Amino acid sequence: MIGKIGVVIDSAAYLPQSIVDKYLLLVAPLSVELDGERYLEGVDITADEFYERLPSAKSVSTSQPAVGRFMELYRQAAETGAEEVLSIHIGSSISGTVQSARLASGSSSVPVTVVDTGQASFAEGLCVLEGIQALVEGKSATDAAVLVGAASRSVGNTFVVKALDLARRGGRLVSGEDASAGIPVLVLTGEGMKVAGTAKTLEDATDLMAGRVEEAARTVGDRRLRVGVGHGAAQEIAAALRARIAEIEGVEEVIEYVVGPAVGAHTGAGTAGAVYLARPVVL
Repeated sequence: MIGKIGVVIDSAAYLPQSIVDKYLLLVAPLSVELDGERYLEGVDITADEFYERLPSAKSVSTSQPAVGRFMELYRQAAETGAEEVLSIHIGSSISGTVQSARLASGSSSVPVTVVDTGQASFAEGLCVLEGIQALVEGKSATDAAVLVGAASRSVGNTFVVKALDLARRGGRLVSGEDASAGIPVLVLTGEGMKVAGTAKTLEDATDLMAGRVEEAARTVGDRRLRVGVGHGAAQEIAAALRARIAEIEGVEEVIEYVVGPAVGAHTGAGTAGAVYLARPVVL
């Protein structure tokens, strides 16, 4: 809770636990189902456990938190002194999480502002961080929501995956996109994953991803980039990418994260990439 405003997020934002603890964030876990068994992300199954089981899984799917989960979190926020709640979530075109949150908000004893970031993974996390900063500065939940919305329209991303077939099977690759030649460098949009370019080697792919971040840094004037570098069972690729990005002029901060089951179910093991946002965010 920040001041008198409780903050609810979902597990797909992949914020470091230190941030969750510092601001007393309440987290609604998404679910992943492996061969008919359902697990709560970050509660019943870790990212490492998920990626270990993924290759042998015959079926993999994900689902949003139940309405009841959000009702419980909003009740918890109110009982700990929150006079209102800011609830920031994964994009509604990607998950039904926002719908669950909005349904639950009608039963909350305190006002709830639900924000659809239109993003997933740490792109969503960057939006949450902007909302947190706004509240720390004393802004209202409404003003913080406006800033989150502005961030969601500005955040960029670039990443690679090994299991492109899994992404297609999960319906997250836009129809007609082809990554058959080389290693695909992808971007996630509100419509799904799109191929932004291809590389012959992982080193070339790292160069392409770092190049997209560097290009973004050159185009934002005096503002500076907050960057998240993450992976799903691809730590070496992420480490190489982080080293490259740390050298880019105009990058103020690099935060490491791990892609968990809710997103990893659609991208597969071997995912690595970066998300970035110019700050301060322009409204």
